[in-house]
Amino acid sequence: MDSLSNQFVMGTLQFLSTLFVFAIGTVVLVAIVLFILDVSQTGDAVRRNYPVLGRFRYLFSALGEFFRQYFFAMDREEMPFNRAEREWIDRAAKSKDNTVAFGSTKSLTPPGTAIFVNCPFPTLSEDASQVEALEIGPYAREPYEAPSLFNISGMSYGALSTPAVRALSNGARMAGCWLNTGEGGLSPHHLEGGCDIVFQIGTAKYGVRGKDGLMSDEKLKEVAAHPQVKMFELKMSQGAKPGKGGILPGIKVTPEIAAIRGIPEGRDSISPNRHPEIDNAAQMLDVIERIRSVTGKPTGFKAVVGAFGWIETMCKEIHARGIKSAPDFITIDSGDGGTGAAPMPLMDNVGLPVKESLPLVVDILQRYGLRERIRIICSGKLITPSEVAWALAAGADFVTSARGFMFSLGCIQALKCNRNTCPTGITTHNKRLQRGLNPESKAVRVAGYCKNMIHEVEVLAHSCGVKRPRLLRRMHVRIVQDNGKSIAMDELYPGPEVLPQYRAEGAAKSAQPTAAQ
Repeated sequence: MDSLSNQFVMGTLQFLSTLFVFAIGTVVLVAIVLFILDVSQTGDAVRRNYPVLGRFRYLFSALGEFFRQYFFAMDREEMPFNRAEREWIDRAAKSKDNTVAFGSTKSLTPPGTAIFVNCPFPTLSEDASQVEALEIGPYAREPYEAPSLFNISGMSYGALSTPAVRALSNGARMAGCWLNTGEGGLSPHHLEGGCDIVFQIGTAKYGVRGKDGLMSDEKLKEVAAHPQVKMFELKMSQGAKPGKGGILPGIKVTPEIAAIRGIPEGRDSISPNRHPEIDNAAQMLDVIERIRSVTGKPTGFKAVVGAFGWIETMCKEIHARGIKSAPDFITIDSGDGGTGAAPMPLMDNVGLPVKESLPLVVDILQRYGLRERIRIICSGKLITPSEVAWALAAGADFVTSARGFMFSLGCIQALKCNRNTCPTGITTHNKRLQRGLNPESKAVRVAGYCKNMIHEVEVLAHSCGVKRPRLLRRMHVRIVQDNGKSIAMDELYPGPEVLPQYRAEGAAKSAQPTAAQ
């Protein structure tokens, strides 16, 4: 028996030693092959000068995002969203206790920081008012009573996965907010949850394009026939890529997505830089009126603001045509907005941040007596209660968020949205990766994030002494300046008087109060 045991032990040791020698030999052989490849290639100077070792540079660079996120970055340091913001959303989505202890980790001294001015006699809970529904499109055949001030911004099916869209649709219904389709068209997954839908029309007209590639009235009527579709949004430009159309890599253009968009399967989906038929403000109003007339639904447009003289030109054109010709809403996107794929020069350097563009647009509409006619929707990197409350105080009627709701789905900011390798299944069409995203449980998180966002915006409003969030005004916010002192936002943006020639016409053009009143 002992002899057999010894033989087994010796045999095992011999096998392990052989395996070890084989492994070492394999490593040496691979190193030799890599050495030969590196010294013989001419495309990479580092690998040519430091064969094999130079390859570790790319490995460490690829792992850098991971190590910075989990080990080295402080709670408020990461970009585009820091750990404190992401953790707040995670707790809100799970409806967990969202209080913190000891003290804030947010610095209140950097220039541009918004500080809300608390009231010595805050609103009591029993005196608070519920967030009211707000009518959009008083001259449309089917005006929309929008119930929620916080809603889901445009994210296309294609950029997002099937389970992600299903979760958003069901979550939006549970929260009572709307879901914007993004420019990728209307899919069955958007309709599945039964939520209110805003149909976005991008420059390629996906979902409403005819065989000639132009917008089709028949397709518009087909989309509008769905009772869940409440509004149409003409996408003029997007914060992350102003001057550039939508980009969907061919690897994400599945047969279903190709059919919905009306494009070839497996080929890059590149939208035109702008709507070919819109070259000025007057032509934009023509298209808006066409969509509204065909569909009967409120119609507006989305744009990131850079140059703004065209907005004044639009206002003058509206008065020349009549107040009914105005867009029913304007969605203002921020120059630091997000997307699935965009050129870095556009993402980093083009378009005004919403902190500047929102007050600017609100004031132009106010000057021309159109603020009560046109609803303002604010979009772009507004994912926490303080940011949403700031937008309402600056003059917005509604706030929409895309990346905030992505975090509620479980996004970990892996920055892989454009590669079809999203580890959480949100922006990939890889079935194996999608298995990790359960639409039923994630829908509850989507609803939780929306509801808790509105609740905490109400908390901020009550602290400022008003009964509901849309009563926040610029005087309730102070902005930190370069000298370290703060100044009231209504001093930075005092809000202009209506021009005399437009006072009478703009005075009674809305059936409902707005945030600007």
